[in-house]
Amino acid sequence: MKNFSGEEISDSITQNWTEQALECYRIKCDCRKCSLSKGNYSFICQMPKVIDALIHIIGKPRMA
Repeated sequence: MKNFSGEEISDSITQNWTEQALECYRIKCDCRKCSLSKGNYSFICQMPKVIDALIHIIGKPRMA
């Protein structure tokens, strides 16, 4: 699947709201607040693009 920028996003991560996707949605994609950013991973986060795709495909999550 291509996102709105024309980049490829794996279909498997746009099927449902995972815990990580929900966290990202809750913090409004602010990487400074993200639990993953504290792990010093060597990749560029794609979660904001995944969030956009999830909202487009299945809608906003129901938050408790």
